[in-house]
Amino acid sequence: WVPFCTAPGSGSSSDSTSPPDTDSALKRRVHGMLKLYYGLNEEGKRVEQAESLDPCDINGPHFDPEVYLNKLRKECSLAELMDQENCMVKQIRSLDSDMQTLVYENYNKFISATDTIRKMKNDFKKMEDEMDCLSTNMAAITEFSACISGTLQGQHAQISKLSGVHTLLRKLQFLFELPARLNKCLELQAYTQAVNSHRRARCVLQMYCHMPSFRGIQDDCQAIMEQLAQHLRQKFRDGGTSAKELSECVELLLQLDEPAEELCDKFLCHAQTRLEADLQGLEEELRVSTATDVAGEFIDRGCNEFVSNLCLVIASYQELFINRPQEGELLHTFVDSLAGRYFSLVERRIQEEKGVGDNSLLVRALDRFHRRLQAVSKLLPGSAVPSQGTEIVVQAARERIRQYLCALQSFYLDSLTDVRQALAAPRGPPGKDAPPSLPELLTSLSNSILNQIKTVLASVHLFTAKDITFSNKPYFKGEFCSQGVREGLVVSFIKFICQSSRQFCESAGDRGGSTPPALLLLLSRLCQDYETSTISYILTLTDEQFLVQHHSPVTAVTALCAEAREAAQKLLNHYVKVQGLIISQMLRKSVETRDWVNTIEPRNVRAVMKRVVEDTTSIDVQVGLLYEEGVRKAHSSDSSKRTFSVYSSSRQQMRYTPSYTPSAPMDTNLLSNIHKLFSERIDIFSPVEFNKVSVLTGIIKISLKTFLECVRLRTFGRYGLQQIQVDCHYLQLYLWRFVSDENLVHFLLDEIVGSAAHRCLDPSPMEQSVIEVICERG
Repeated sequence: WVPFCTAPGSGSSSDSTSPPDTDSALKRRVHGMLKLYYGLNEEGKRVEQAESLDPCDINGPHFDPEVYLNKLRKECSLAELMDQENCMVKQIRSLDSDMQTLVYENYNKFISATDTIRKMKNDFKKMEDEMDCLSTNMAAITEFSACISGTLQGQHAQISKLSGVHTLLRKLQFLFELPARLNKCLELQAYTQAVNSHRRARCVLQMYCHMPSFRGIQDDCQAIMEQLAQHLRQKFRDGGTSAKELSECVELLLQLDEPAEELCDKFLCHAQTRLEADLQGLEEELRVSTATDVAGEFIDRGCNEFVSNLCLVIASYQELFINRPQEGELLHTFVDSLAGRYFSLVERRIQEEKGVGDNSLLVRALDRFHRRLQAVSKLLPGSAVPSQGTEIVVQAARERIRQYLCALQSFYLDSLTDVRQALAAPRGPPGKDAPPSLPELLTSLSNSILNQIKTVLASVHLFTAKDITFSNKPYFKGEFCSQGVREGLVVSFIKFICQSSRQFCESAGDRGGSTPPALLLLLSRLCQDYETSTISYILTLTDEQFLVQHHSPVTAVTALCAEAREAAQKLLNHYVKVQGLIISQMLRKSVETRDWVNTIEPRNVRAVMKRVVEDTTSIDVQVGLLYEEGVRKAHSSDSSKRTFSVYSSSRQQMRYTPSYTPSAPMDTNLLSNIHKLFSERIDIFSPVEFNKVSVLTGIIKISLKTFLECVRLRTFGRYGLQQIQVDCHYLQLYLWRFVSDENLVHFLLDEIVGSAAHRCLDPSPMEQSVIEVICERG
């Protein structure tokens, strides 16, 4: 044990740098080893253990090193011996370190204990001096007290008697000075002090009223208090008395034994006058309010003036007449009557609120309004005022939603007006800024509407803030979020977009003229985007932001998407109809204004046919900006070389055979009608799909069908028929590539040429080579 009892700092470098108390586990291990060495249990008591007689037990008292080493040399290999040596060296070092740490700890504790004992010795010495001083002072006090008691021992009874006489004289002096004191209080309007002084002396005066002196004092006091009561009654009749002063007057009059029923009526009458003055002020403010005034300021003024005064009246009434329950019904009637007038003013002001700017002032004002009315419910249980006020808060929120809906609708219509102006803007030279394209207008319109919806939702979300008292009430939050915000605002606005868009499909509505075709196309794409993604996004955003619980029936997303798709389909169908009618109008005028019997031999393609191709190409580009290409049937290799003449089909060859006889027209008409029965029927106004090919197919069908019907109403000469041949061949060269099935164009153009041949006086067709030359040159 000598190596472990070294002085601090004599250990290894690693031990000297480590702190004394490195770890609680290390301490427990060291203490456990010490207890094990000394044979102690956990309580520190010695435990008798059986001694081990094994000389190889390194922890036993009979351990023999020689025997232990011989046993190891015999039983272990060289590697095991080296491992055993390393293990033993580690244990020795660990024990050395543990013992050294224990010595450090005991040394530090010993030094600390020494310092503590030295300090206690100094403290006890100082305390002894103070106790000696205290003992000396207590002895002096005791001696002085004994001296006083001895001096006053004989005069104690006399002093007690004189003290009683002094007290009685002070009371008598108070009684004799009471009338003067009451007059002084009356002059200073210290009515409360006067009543308190009279109450203190009233019992004594009544007890000794048989004595003339006391009766005189009593009569003077009663006259003064009667005068004071007159002053208090006058305050009831004064209009400038506040509610607090009024309650003080009533309390004083009750202490003066005034009739409670009469005071109750007067109290409520005077309070009604003051509260009606507040209501008149609110009515005047409501009458002179302008558009810039905020409803929140009006509500705040009503809360700070009328509602606060009403609460004060209720509290004062109940405090003064708390022992008179029969007067409760009178108070309920009084409060309900005045509150009803106040609520009507608040409702009128909320309905006049038109601005949809900052919503926080109104919400905060409604919150204060709601909290004040809850205070009324605590002061006057069973009153209908809180429920009526809650209904006003709910109605104000609904009115706000209606206003925001109107603002969204107005914003949407203004945005459409901006789009129409952009579409009507003339195309400037290439160097200047070009007007926005259709995709840009669509993106701008869609983003502006979506941003406006988000802005409105953020403003409405103030009604559901956590610090708003009525926001978490069951009667408000569920109904407000689901039926108010989701249905009344978001769903209604989406339906408005679809309905207002469908109104553009009217040929001539109340909007001052026909709708530009480009606007119809843009709105159809907008409604389709709403159907595919926007509606679902907006409703999901609303449900997440307002935590909408679908307990009550709400409009499903699929229903809104179906309505948007219906609007998009109707707009696209109308766009096809409008564009088809525009081209049809050109073709109709070109046919009706020409003399087809006496026309000259065709040398060029008519300008109207070139215009038709140009307009169709422009429409193709316009539609391609917003819709995908679509699917076309496979084109034949000679689509652009197909010709149209009166002999281009088998039926037409049979129709005009060289052996022309009077019966031939009947035969050819019969054969033509039979062929139509077996040909594919073309639906001109069939629904259009949402792609470019389908849109152009619908427009071309309407145009060529109009061309066909106009041809059927005219009579043609030889050159008129040839001009129709040239025009149809020119149309065929370009129109086939726009439609989904080129056979549709071939069929209609074939019908046009055949119809012209039917109505030709001299059906002499033009050579195909000449037609091709004219069309290539044109």
